[in-house]
Amino acid sequence: MKLKKYAFGIVSGLALSGLLATTAVADEITLKMAGVRPVDDPAHKVLEMVAEEIEAADVGLSVKLFPAGQLGSGEELLEDTIRGNVDMTFAFLYAHKDPALEINSLPFLASSWDEVNSIFGNPESTYTQIITETLDRIGLVYLGVGVEGLIGVVLTEEPENATSIGQKGKHIRVWGSQLAKAATETLGYQTTTMNWAEVIPAVQAGTVDGAICCTSTSVTTTFAKSGVGSVFVPYNAFTESHTIYASQRTWGKMNEEQRAVVEKASANALEWYNQQAQENDAAYSAALVEQGWTVVEFTPEERAAISEAIKAEVWPIARDIVGEEVFDRLVAGN
Repeated sequence: MKLKKYAFGIVSGLALSGLLATTAVADEITLKMAGVRPVDDPAHKVLEMVAEEIEAADVGLSVKLFPAGQLGSGEELLEDTIRGNVDMTFAFLYAHKDPALEINSLPFLASSWDEVNSIFGNPESTYTQIITETLDRIGLVYLGVGVEGLIGVVLTEEPENATSIGQKGKHIRVWGSQLAKAATETLGYQTTTMNWAEVIPAVQAGTVDGAICCTSTSVTTTFAKSGVGSVFVPYNAFTESHTIYASQRTWGKMNEEQRAVVEKASANALEWYNQQAQENDAAYSAALVEQGWTVVEFTPEERAAISEAIKAEVWPIARDIVGEEVFDRLVAGN
C-alpha cells in the first residue's frame, strides 16, 4: 500500500449531512489557513500548494496564509478553527478538546513506514474513521493527514542508556499528552510539558536538555538550522502527523463546488507531502551527520525491547484515556 494512492484519507461524505445539503451559491470567501512550521519546512509547501490550487479553480475562494505559528500554537489553532476564527489549519492534532484524539500520541501505533502506510495512508482504516468522527463531533471537518516521519529525541548531549529502558540523566520537553509523557518517562527521561513555541528557547536557556518532538526532517529544518542541539535519538515511538482540517462554520458557508475544490487541493498537496517525506527521511538523517550531529543507532532487538516495555506500561493507560470502545476498535482494526 503506497501513500500516494490514498492522499492520506480524504473521506467522501466527511462533513455533516446538513452541511453537504447546502447548495446555494456562496459569496466570495477568503480562507485564513494557518500552520506552525517554518517557511523552509516541507509542511509550509503544503500550505502554498493548497492555496495555489484553490485560487486557480476560480470558484469564489481565495486563501491568505499564516505560517510558522503566526496565529498561535497547534493547540491554539485547533480551538480557533473550531470557533471559525481560522478557516483551515495544517498542524498536529492535540487532544485537549477530545480525549479520543490521544490516539495520535499512542506510542508504537506505527513504528515503520509500512505501518504508517496501512494505518494513516488508508482512507478505510479504523484510524481514519475515528479521527473523522471525532473532528466532526467537535466542530471540524477532516481533510486528510500527512505523516512527516517517526519521532525521536533531540538533545544537547548523548544520554545514558540511550538505546534501552533506564534512567537517562536528562530532563526533556514533552508535548501536552498524558501518553507521550508516560512513554517518555518509561524510557527513563524526566519530563516537562510545554508548547512547541517554547521548545527551542527552553533548550537554549538550559531549562531542559532537549525534547521529544521531532523527525529527522524537523530536527534538520528547525533545531540544526537554529544551532540548537547536537544529538538525535530516533526512538520511532510516535508518528509526526499533521492534519488538514477546516472549521465547520466555514464549511457551511461554502457551496458543494467550493468544498470539492478544497478537498481535492488538500488531497493533492498531502500526496506530495507524504511521498517526499518517505523518500527524504534517510537523507535528512544523513544531513544531520554531515553537520556534525550524533544520530544514535539501534539494533532491531533494542527497538523491540523498548516497544514491548512501553506498550506494557502505557497502552493500559491509553485505554482508560481514549475510552475502551475507541481503543479496542483502533487496536482490533490495525
